[in-house]
Amino acid sequence: MTKENDQTDDLALDRQVCFPIYAASNLVTRLYKPVLGPLGLTYPQYLVMLVLWENAPQTIGSLGKRLHLDSGTLTPLVKRLAVNGLVTRTRDTVDERRVLVSLTEKGQALRETAEAIPGRLLEDLPISVEELETLRDTVQHFVRVMNADADTGPHDRGPRGKIERSG
Repeated sequence: MTKENDQTDDLALDRQVCFPIYAASNLVTRLYKPVLGPLGLTYPQYLVMLVLWENAPQTIGSLGKRLHLDSGTLTPLVKRLAVNGLVTRTRDTVDERRVLVSLTEKGQALRETAEAIPGRLLEDLPISVEELETLRDTVQHFVRVMNADADTGPHDRGPRGKIERSG
């Protein structure tokens, strides 16, 4: 017996929150690939550069916190950016356990080219700017809630592990 399209089956793929987020993440990464390729960046490297263009230098720890990445994932990304001449990595003189990541002139100059990326991607999307902004705000809220949950522990859960809503 198949439970396809069964709206009561908690294990139905279409009832999961995780799957559309996962699928959207994969699709967004693929969307960026042809745009970032000529810049010599992968999507995760682009995210690191976005943070650094906002505020540099940054420690590996602060980059990881902002991007929700652990140092084991982030360190190879930053090393590759350094090999490509976009960033430098230096030990913090105040606390030598910390590695500071700074933009090079080449890395800073890349920002000018990258400024065209959001507009270029918007041209190809069959969704309005307003819909994208609403989606972004909703997902950012979800990330904040999930991050707070990770920091404070699980919510009160009712029968079958469902989150109980208060109020």
